[in-house]
Amino acid sequence: MKNICAVLLSIYAFGALQAQENKFNLIVGTYTNKCDSKGIYVYEFDSNTGTFNSKSATENVVNPSYLTVSADEKFVYSVNENGKNTSVSAFGFNSKSGKLNFLNNSSTKGDDSCYIINDNKNVITANYTGGSISVFGKKKDGSITEVKQVIQHFGKGINAQRQESPHVHMVYFSPDKKYVLANDLGTDQVSVYQYNPNGGNKTLKLKSSISVKPGSGPRHLTFSKDGKFVYLLQELDGALISFSYTNGILKKVSEITIISKDYTGEIRSADIHISPDGNFLYATNRGEIGEISIFKTLNDGVLELVGRTSTLGKGPRNFAIDPTGNFLLVGHQFTNEVVIFKRNKTTGSLTDTGKRIPLCSPVCLVFDKI
Repeated sequence: MKNICAVLLSIYAFGALQAQENKFNLIVGTYTNKCDSKGIYVYEFDSNTGTFNSKSATENVVNPSYLTVSADEKFVYSVNENGKNTSVSAFGFNSKSGKLNFLNNSSTKGDDSCYIINDNKNVITANYTGGSISVFGKKKDGSITEVKQVIQHFGKGINAQRQESPHVHMVYFSPDKKYVLANDLGTDQVSVYQYNPNGGNKTLKLKSSISVKPGSGPRHLTFSKDGKFVYLLQELDGALISFSYTNGILKKVSEITIISKDYTGEIRSADIHISPDGNFLYATNRGEIGEISIFKTLNDGVLELVGRTSTLGKGPRNFAIDPTGNFLLVGHQFTNEVVIFKRNKTTGSLTDTGKRIPLCSPVCLVFDKI
């Protein structure tokens, strides 16, 4: 009898562990100036079923449009995208309860920060309207220092309406954390900065840069799973470029587009992510239609189009794939909801689950452990 009880207890414990391993925090940043939003929202997401439960929300946080979670899951950092009053906020984070506790904030010294990253030493932002990069130090309690380095970009592009000045749209760590890559939509360049986490006002130092086609507007990028390739999405022309990557140096491999031949509407490429297994890449167009393109990743860095599908909403600003690869969630800025798709891991295709998270102007979706 004791043996039977022990076996049953083991089965129960294993089942409980399995269930817990498939549950994640989904943290969503929003715009708060267009509709009724409290700022940052935390949900529990079940990657087996695609179901979700609300856990918590901040109060009176202005435009936390992009956010990042510390590696130890104890802190969340968000931009407060608000023109000349743009800042970065630091929060303590309880991953079990989902509660966010405001710690402090600090001016970015650059207008309209639109992307943010962090490691155990620093927080770094891309400042879109300011055309600059800001670096903040971290204190022991997780709060941030005042800006310790600002790198100002210069120049403009051929698109007079969108490229009248530099517009840094993303900062992104290389897999080994030795470099930070920065996309500048305004100058059609990708810059690679050598990263010294203890460098003070010289944390970032330019290593190399590469120019892309004039008027294409680099927006977001991602690395291949093995770190050998970089995939760059261009906002203004829909181009998707593959680069080889070695020690801070990019070399173009190939180019494809996320736009179908018969599409004549406005092109506004938005976001790009690779599946957890590295086999598929997804990229969105938030122009006159909301559409996501699906590509197979080949060993030489080349991408092969698999298909395209509607995101089922307007303004697909950001999307995220859950860590198990089972679901892909798209945040729609203008139709105010997150649409949940089921992923086919073999083909990469997406199927609407019918599940929706109603939310004012979702802009950034981040999964994290519970």
